[in-house]
Amino acid sequence: MSAFGYIVDSHCHLNYKGLREDEAGVVERARAAGVGCMLAINTKLTEYDEVRIIAERYDDIYGTVGIHPHEAENEPDVALAELVKRAAHPKIVGIGETGLDYYYDNAPRDMQQVNFRAHITAARETGLPVIVHTRDADDDCINILREEMNKGPFKGVIHCFTASQRLADACLDMGLYISISGIVTFKSAKDLQATVKTLPLDRMLVETDSPFLAPVPHRGKTCEPAFVADTAAFVAELKGLGLDELREATTENFFNLFSKATPPQRRDV
Repeated sequence: MSAFGYIVDSHCHLNYKGLREDEAGVVERARAAGVGCMLAINTKLTEYDEVRIIAERYDDIYGTVGIHPHEAENEPDVALAELVKRAAHPKIVGIGETGLDYYYDNAPRDMQQVNFRAHITAARETGLPVIVHTRDADDDCINILREEMNKGPFKGVIHCFTASQRLADACLDMGLYISISGIVTFKSAKDLQATVKTLPLDRMLVETDSPFLAPVPHRGKTCEPAFVADTAAFVAELKGLGLDELREATTENFFNLFSKATPPQRRDV
């Protein structure tokens, strides 16, 4: 038995449709699947209170504060002071998610970049890690991260990683973590699977990004935090590791990165 005895879902959207209607059931099913901690992600400041209240309700759930790149135009006035103020709450342990999404381009790219840099500044000022969403934006993501890192160090994670080996290597060189979602279990994800094999175990997290991206064998279902166990099992086999070793490492990594979070006591299920 590992020291923690559980796994962490490092990225889920518990206030989103598909999970919020059965919040208590979602939490209990996660616990029954061996998930000992969940990180509820904020994507709009207007929904911050929803995330905060969920995090306050459970000792094994924490939250973040941030504006998703899709919302960079809808919530353009990123007040650094407001991010920092909300981040002071004891259950808020990260900044984001933020970043760049050039696949959908739901917001102008220049506004996404301003939003991204503001969140990195908040991460630097608070000492909390920034949660980065990046899609089809490798060059700008690397450049912004490097430029901001040169201004002063900060912690962070590339969530739901699906990008290139080049982006993975650049982020690892900057001391960032990489989080793997259920996409890695898809038959079409051969390139991602090859990249995951190269990732150092001490820099990896696992997540669901629920209610999206349900892993095999749950494709077509609403994803929920319990399914992170399936992603972890797949990643462990992919890397030639025992499941306990993968679970222990990713849980330890989570609490090393999100150091404001206190590891909950293990529940026997």
